[in-house]
Amino acid sequence: MQSKATTVDQYIAEAPEERQVALQKLRTTILTHLPKGFEEAMGYGMAGYAVPHSIYPAGYHCTPHLPLPFMGFASQKNSINFYHMGIYADETLYNWFLAEYAKFSKNKLDIGKSCMRFKKPEDIPFDLIGELVTKISVQDWIATYESKFKK
Repeated sequence: MQSKATTVDQYIAEAPEERQVALQKLRTTILTHLPKGFEEAMGYGMAGYAVPHSIYPAGYHCTPHLPLPFMGFASQKNSINFYHMGIYADETLYNWFLAEYAKFSKNKLDIGKSCMRFKKPEDIPFDLIGELVTKISVQDWIATYESKFKK
């Protein structure tokens, strides 16, 4: 479900009422821990955090007029999703996250390549996500992106 919201505030306000507190807490967690240089904006119909063109003029190789995406969150039909390209691109970071997640939750993590799905807002490990957000700087992400994805 892609939103037509133009701001993150609008996106959260349009989400189902029972998810708004968790979405705002997720946003606050990300913004509190976000390394310098990443910028918050709407992208791909969800709240996103990207490397702006002012730092990385080439943009995203698939769509160069867009900034280089890094992470985001979305309110989907059956879950709140958190997306982090770093865990997709860096196996060590992925394995660290899985090991740490077990310390925060007894539930099995519903995870794809870069997407974590949380069916219940109370299952979101905000502290762990905050720590994950700090793990990759803008320069680290650009280097990883160029070595793994850009051809």
